[in-house]
Amino acid sequence: MNIGVITGSGFYDFDEADKLKQKTEITQYGKADIAEIPYGNHKIYFIARHGKNHSLLPNMINYRANITALKNNSVKLIIGTSIMGILDPNLPLSKLLLFNDIYFPENRLPSGEPCTFFTKSGDPNRGHYIFSSPFSAKANEIACKTAISIGVEYYDGFTHCHAIGPRFNSKSEIAMFRSIGCSTISQTVCPEIILAGESEIAYCLLGFGVDYANGVMEQPTPVEVLNANMQKSKSVFKTMVTGMVDRLDKETTLYDKGFIYRFE
Repeated sequence: MNIGVITGSGFYDFDEADKLKQKTEITQYGKADIAEIPYGNHKIYFIARHGKNHSLLPNMINYRANITALKNNSVKLIIGTSIMGILDPNLPLSKLLLFNDIYFPENRLPSGEPCTFFTKSGDPNRGHYIFSSPFSAKANEIACKTAISIGVEYYDGFTHCHAIGPRFNSKSEIAMFRSIGCSTISQTVCPEIILAGESEIAYCLLGFGVDYANGVMEQPTPVEVLNANMQKSKSVFKTMVTGMVDRLDKETTLYDKGFIYRFE
Protein backbone atom coordinates (compact mmCIF):
# COMPACT_ATOMS: atom_id res chain seq x y z
CA MET A 1 0.00 0.00 0.00
CA ASN A 2 1.15 3.55 -0.70
CA ILE A 3 0.83 5.82 2.35
CA GLY A 4 1.16 9.60 2.40
CA VAL A 5 2.67 11.30 5.44
CA ILE A 6 2.29 15.06 5.74
CA THR A 7 4.10 16.61 8.68
CA GLY A 8 4.04 20.05 10.27
CA SER A 9 6.08 22.34 12.48
CA GLY A 10 9.19 20.75 13.93
CA PHE A 11 8.99 17.65 11.70
CA TYR A 12 10.75 18.42 8.42
CA ASP A 13 12.47 15.12 7.57
CA PHE A 14 11.42 11.52 8.03
CA ASP A 15 14.83 9.86 8.06
CA GLU A 16 18.00 9.83 6.01
CA ALA A 17 16.22 7.93 3.24
CA ASP A 18 14.06 10.91 2.34
CA LYS A 19 17.17 12.87 1.31
CA LEU A 20 18.01 10.16 -1.22
CA LYS A 21 14.51 9.77 -2.64
CA GLN A 22 13.48 13.43 -2.80
CA LYS A 23 11.73 14.57 -5.97
CA THR A 24 9.61 17.43 -7.21
CA GLU A 25 6.20 16.52 -8.57
CA ILE A 26 4.78 18.87 -11.18
CA THR A 27 0.99 19.09 -10.94
CA GLN A 28 -1.63 21.29 -12.58
CA TYR A 29 -1.67 23.26 -9.32
CA GLY A 30 2.09 23.78 -9.06
CA LYS A 31 5.06 21.96 -7.58
CA ALA A 32 5.13 19.61 -4.60
CA ASP A 33 8.32 18.42 -2.93
CA ILE A 34 7.88 14.78 -2.00
CA ALA A 35 10.11 11.95 -0.83
CA GLU A 36 9.47 8.30 -1.74
CA ILE A 37 10.59 6.02 1.09
CA PRO A 38 10.34 2.21 0.81
CA TYR A 39 9.09 0.75 4.09
CA GLY A 40 8.59 -3.01 4.34
CA ASN A 41 5.91 -4.02 1.84
CA HIS A 42 4.72 -0.43 1.57
CA LYS A 43 5.89 2.89 0.20
CA ILE A 44 5.72 6.09 2.24
CA TYR A 45 5.35 9.36 0.31
CA PHE A 46 6.56 12.08 2.65
CA ILE A 47 5.74 15.79 2.47
CA ALA A 48 6.84 18.42 4.99
CA ARG A 49 3.97 20.87 4.54
CA HIS A 50 6.07 23.85 5.70
CA GLY A 51 9.05 22.90 3.54
CA LYS A 52 12.64 22.78 4.65
CA ASN A 53 13.38 24.87 7.77
CA HIS A 54 9.77 26.05 7.92
CA SER A 55 10.18 28.13 4.75
CA LEU A 56 6.41 28.17 4.18
CA LEU A 57 4.02 29.83 6.61
CA PRO A 58 0.47 28.43 6.70
CA ASN A 59 -0.75 31.03 4.19
CA MET A 60 1.93 29.92 1.69
CA ILE A 61 1.19 26.17 1.55
CA ASN A 62 -0.02 24.78 -1.79
CA TYR A 63 -2.49 22.21 -0.48
CA ARG A 64 -3.90 21.26 -3.87
CA ALA A 65 -0.46 20.50 -5.29
CA ASN A 66 0.46 18.39 -2.24
CA ILE A 67 -2.70 16.28 -2.31
CA THR A 68 -2.57 15.93 -6.10
CA ALA A 69 1.03 14.68 -5.88
CA LEU A 70 -0.03 12.02 -3.37
CA LYS A 71 -3.02 11.01 -5.48
CA ASN A 72 -0.78 10.73 -8.55
CA ASN A 73 1.35 8.26 -6.57
CA SER A 74 -1.71 6.09 -5.76
CA VAL A 75 -1.71 6.91 -2.04
CA LYS A 76 -4.62 5.25 -0.20
CA LEU A 77 -4.10 6.75 3.26
CA ILE A 78 -2.72 10.08 4.42
CA ILE A 79 -1.42 10.33 7.97
CA GLY A 80 -1.20 14.01 8.85
CA THR A 81 0.68 15.27 11.89
CA SER A 82 0.33 18.66 13.53
CA ILE A 83 1.30 20.38 16.73
CA MET A 84 -1.66 22.27 18.17
CA GLY A 85 -2.92 24.78 20.63
CA ILE A 86 -5.20 23.34 23.31
CA LEU A 87 -8.60 24.96 23.92
CA ASP A 88 -9.75 22.70 26.77
CA PRO A 89 -8.05 23.59 30.09
CA ASN A 90 -8.69 20.04 31.32
CA LEU A 91 -6.74 18.47 28.45
CA PRO A 92 -3.04 17.98 29.29
CA LEU A 93 -0.23 19.16 27.06
CA SER A 94 2.32 16.91 25.38
CA LYS A 95 -0.09 14.05 24.60
CA LEU A 96 -1.10 12.34 21.37
CA LEU A 97 -4.54 13.44 20.17
CA LEU A 98 -6.97 11.79 17.73
CA PHE A 99 -10.06 13.34 16.13
CA ASN A 100 -13.51 12.67 14.72
CA ASP A 101 -14.60 16.12 13.51
CA ILE A 102 -13.39 19.52 12.26
CA TYR A 103 -14.57 23.12 12.44
CA PHE A 104 -13.74 24.71 9.09
CA PRO A 105 -16.87 26.62 8.04
CA GLU A 106 -15.13 29.07 5.69
CA ASN A 107 -13.76 26.13 3.65
CA ARG A 108 -11.17 28.30 1.92
CA LEU A 109 -7.58 27.93 0.80
CA PRO A 110 -4.98 30.52 1.85
CA SER A 111 -5.58 32.31 -1.49
CA GLY A 112 -9.22 32.85 -0.55
CA GLU A 113 -10.44 30.38 -3.16
CA PRO A 114 -12.90 27.67 -2.10
CA CYS A 115 -11.11 24.61 -0.73
CA THR A 116 -12.04 22.18 -3.50
CA PHE A 117 -10.77 20.45 -6.61
CA PHE A 118 -14.17 20.90 -8.25
CA THR A 119 -13.83 24.24 -10.04
CA LYS A 120 -14.76 23.44 -13.66
CA SER A 121 -18.37 23.33 -14.80
CA GLY A 122 -19.29 20.08 -16.48
CA ASP A 123 -16.32 18.19 -15.00
CA PRO A 124 -17.53 14.56 -14.84
CA ASN A 125 -15.73 14.13 -11.51
CA ARG A 126 -17.40 17.13 -9.86
CA GLY A 127 -19.55 16.52 -6.82
CA HIS A 128 -20.26 17.22 -3.17
CA TYR A 129 -18.05 15.67 -0.51
CA ILE A 130 -20.47 14.35 2.12
CA PHE A 131 -19.31 12.80 5.40
CA SER A 132 -20.32 12.05 8.95
CA SER A 133 -16.66 12.44 9.89
CA PRO A 134 -13.78 13.41 7.59
CA PHE A 135 -11.49 10.95 9.37
CA SER A 136 -11.15 7.27 8.54
CA ALA A 137 -12.66 5.14 11.31
CA LYS A 138 -10.41 2.22 10.40
CA ALA A 139 -7.27 4.40 10.39
CA ASN A 140 -8.25 5.88 13.77
CA GLU A 141 -8.72 2.35 15.12
CA ILE A 142 -5.24 1.43 13.86
CA ALA A 143 -3.85 4.57 15.48
CA CYS A 144 -5.41 3.65 18.84
CA LYS A 145 -4.07 0.09 18.70
CA THR A 146 -0.64 1.39 17.72
CA ALA A 147 -0.52 3.86 20.59
CA ILE A 148 -1.48 1.15 23.08
CA SER A 149 1.09 -1.29 21.71
CA ILE A 150 3.98 1.18 21.91
CA GLY A 151 2.96 2.73 25.23
CA VAL A 152 1.97 6.20 23.97
CA GLU A 153 -0.72 7.85 26.06
CA TYR A 154 -3.45 9.28 23.85
CA TYR A 155 -6.80 11.06 23.99
CA ASP A 156 -9.41 10.79 21.24
CA GLY A 157 -12.79 11.96 20.00
CA PHE A 158 -12.03 15.67 19.54
CA THR A 159 -13.14 18.42 17.17
CA HIS A 160 -10.26 20.31 15.61
CA CYS A 161 -10.62 23.98 14.71
CA HIS A 162 -8.95 25.57 11.68
CA ALA A 163 -7.73 29.16 12.06
CA ILE A 164 -6.54 31.30 9.16
CA GLY A 165 -2.91 32.23 9.82
CA PRO A 166 -0.31 33.31 10.09
CA ARG A 167 -1.35 35.43 13.07
CA PHE A 168 -2.54 33.70 16.21
CA ASN A 169 -6.04 34.25 17.56
CA SER A 170 -7.34 36.77 20.05
CA LYS A 171 -8.80 35.78 23.41
CA SER A 172 -12.35 36.50 22.23
CA GLU A 173 -11.85 34.38 19.11
CA ILE A 174 -10.51 31.50 21.18
CA ALA A 175 -13.46 31.84 23.57
CA MET A 176 -15.86 31.54 20.61
CA PHE A 177 -14.13 28.40 19.31
CA ARG A 178 -14.31 26.88 22.78
CA SER A 179 -18.01 27.72 23.11
CA ILE A 180 -18.91 25.65 20.04
CA GLY A 181 -17.09 22.56 21.26
CA CYS A 182 -13.63 22.73 19.68
CA SER A 183 -10.80 21.21 21.70
CA THR A 184 -7.73 22.08 19.60
CA ILE A 185 -6.67 24.67 17.05
CA SER A 186 -4.05 25.02 14.33
CA GLN A 187 -3.59 26.81 11.00
CA THR A 188 -2.93 24.06 8.48
CA VAL A 189 -4.53 20.63 8.38
CA CYS A 190 -8.20 21.19 7.51
CA PRO A 191 -7.66 22.16 3.85
CA GLU A 192 -5.69 18.97 3.21
CA ILE A 193 -8.31 16.90 5.04
CA ILE A 194 -11.06 18.19 2.72
CA LEU A 195 -8.99 17.84 -0.45
CA ALA A 196 -8.02 14.30 0.55
CA GLY A 197 -11.71 13.51 1.02
CA GLU A 198 -12.58 14.87 -2.42
CA SER A 199 -9.76 12.70 -3.81
CA GLU A 200 -11.25 9.65 -2.03
CA ILE A 201 -8.10 9.21 0.03
CA ALA A 202 -8.53 8.22 3.68
CA TYR A 203 -7.11 10.67 6.23
CA CYS A 204 -5.98 10.23 9.84
CA LEU A 205 -4.85 13.20 11.93
CA LEU A 206 -2.29 12.81 14.71
CA GLY A 207 -2.20 15.88 16.94
CA PHE A 208 0.08 16.93 19.78
CA GLY A 209 -0.74 19.77 22.17
CA VAL A 210 2.23 22.07 22.69
CA ASP A 211 0.59 25.04 24.42
CA TYR A 212 -2.72 26.40 25.66
CA ALA A 213 -4.36 28.86 23.31
CA ASN A 214 -4.73 32.54 24.12
CA GLY A 215 -6.80 33.04 27.28
CA VAL A 216 -7.40 29.36 28.07
CA MET A 217 -5.21 29.61 31.17
CA GLU A 218 -4.57 32.60 33.41
CA GLN A 219 -0.89 32.48 32.48
CA PRO A 220 0.33 31.71 28.94
CA THR A 221 2.37 28.59 28.32
CA PRO A 222 6.08 29.49 28.70
CA VAL A 223 8.00 29.48 25.43
CA GLU A 224 10.50 26.97 26.78
CA VAL A 225 7.64 24.53 27.52
CA LEU A 226 6.22 25.03 24.02
CA ASN A 227 9.64 24.38 22.46
CA ALA A 228 10.20 21.27 24.57
CA ASN A 229 6.79 19.89 23.61
CA MET A 230 7.46 20.57 19.94
CA GLN A 231 10.74 18.69 20.20
CA LYS A 232 8.99 15.74 21.83
CA SER A 233 6.25 15.68 19.20
CA LYS A 234 8.52 14.56 16.36
CA SER A 235 9.61 11.33 18.05
CA VAL A 236 6.01 10.51 19.05
CA PHE A 237 4.74 11.20 15.53
CA LYS A 238 7.46 9.19 13.81
CA THR A 239 6.99 6.20 16.11
CA MET A 240 3.23 6.36 15.58
CA VAL A 241 3.50 6.60 11.80
CA THR A 242 5.84 3.62 11.46
CA GLY A 243 3.78 1.63 13.94
CA MET A 244 0.59 2.34 11.99
CA VAL A 245 2.19 1.41 8.68
CA ASP A 246 3.36 -1.88 10.20
CA ARG A 247 -0.29 -2.72 10.93
CA LEU A 248 -1.55 -2.05 7.40
CA ASP A 249 -2.05 -4.66 4.74
CA LYS A 250 -2.70 -4.16 1.05
CA GLU A 251 -6.37 -5.08 1.32
CA THR A 252 -7.28 -2.76 4.19
CA THR A 253 -10.27 -0.55 3.29
CA LEU A 254 -9.62 2.89 4.74
CA TYR A 255 -11.83 5.40 2.90
CA ASP A 256 -14.87 4.62 5.04
CA LYS A 257 -16.33 7.89 6.34
CA GLY A 258 -17.60 9.73 3.28
CA PHE A 259 -18.45 9.75 -0.41
CA ILE A 260 -18.69 12.08 -3.38
CA TYR A 261 -22.25 12.73 -4.51
CA ARG A 262 -22.02 13.13 -8.28
CA PHE A 263 -24.65 14.08 -10.86
CA GLU A 264 -23.51 11.89 -13.78
